[in-house]
Amino acid sequence: MSKVIRDLVTRLDKKIDETSIGDPYLAPENYLVFPLARERFHLIANRDGEQTLAFIDGGNQELIGAPNFSVQLNRIYFNVFKGNKRIIHDSIPHTIAFYSATFSRFYNGSIYYDTTLFPTQEEWSRYLPSEADLSFNSMDRTVMVGNQRADIQRVGSIARRFAEWNYARFVVEQALDRNDILVTDGTLQTAFKNEDSYFQKLEGSSLSRGVILTGLAKTSALFTSTGLSLIGSILRLAQDCDLGTCKWGYYPIADGLGVEHGVRISAIKLHEQSNHVFRFELSKKQVDKMDDDDMAGILASLATNSSDISFPGYPYGLVEADASARVTSEEAQTQRVLLLSEISRREIWDKINRHTSASNAHDVLDFLKAGVVVV
Repeated sequence: MSKVIRDLVTRLDKKIDETSIGDPYLAPENYLVFPLARERFHLIANRDGEQTLAFIDGGNQELIGAPNFSVQLNRIYFNVFKGNKRIIHDSIPHTIAFYSATFSRFYNGSIYYDTTLFPTQEEWSRYLPSEADLSFNSMDRTVMVGNQRADIQRVGSIARRFAEWNYARFVVEQALDRNDILVTDGTLQTAFKNEDSYFQKLEGSSLSRGVILTGLAKTSALFTSTGLSLIGSILRLAQDCDLGTCKWGYYPIADGLGVEHGVRISAIKLHEQSNHVFRFELSKKQVDKMDDDDMAGILASLATNSSDISFPGYPYGLVEADASARVTSEEAQTQRVLLLSEISRREIWDKINRHTSASNAHDVLDFLKAGVVVV
């Protein structure tokens, strides 16, 4: 086995050839790409961040599902910080939760998936997307994976994504003021049918109130023109420029040219002791109105919030938002028991189980692995 590992690592070393890192590779018809060059590195100004930051994230887990339905628990959470100090707002709930139930139906020769929403508190319904926007043809290219019919569990999770955009608009309108910064978890790119309308409303509210709209993604799948990881290549360039151990701030990658993804894409490094570089996006409509001092203020504010020892270089607000929005396996199991108890009380277990048995073989294998006898 050791020889196989040696051969594998040898091939890995040869295949990841960094002789030429190339330039960012994004579709030229959609993006204005900036070539990789030392002068594009922008250092973070040596000053405390003074701007207020709001962070928003969401989480969901399926409670029970089958090929023809999926019931999920969803949660969305936001927090507000100024530097490392938390700010409490009572004008809008910091957490909302809702159940979503997605069902299949046959219509006009196709299978459709429709989602119904059940907020855990009735007053939270105003923060949720319209159910009319949560109906998808299962062969819609925006929800399919490859050439396969869309998976109903994945389509069920779209409700949470739309709710994040919609809830973020209320955060902008009720909890933030001019020059405050909203940081969403992930990019500002939309992917699904009907999704763009929610983002456009959020962007419109941000522009009218002067709130800076941003997105920070934990991962990036961008490439260079030589096939390398773009973020890895920027790190390599930083090291070649003796910036590898510096808090170098941000590096602009490309500008979106169309309305579908009208953003400035950058790489940011927010702490000198961190090896992590993240993809960072800002609304292009706002970037065009910024000067260097405006950008320096945004970076300084993010850097101030990214000094926590738990994850230096990553905003603590997003760490906390992820933990607070996450639906844990233990919580999902508790909710699943409540759901199944109600199903049993109504004596419809056999009806439900006929469908869930079509997709729960993995659950049976998990039970067997745990030493539980399945009957």
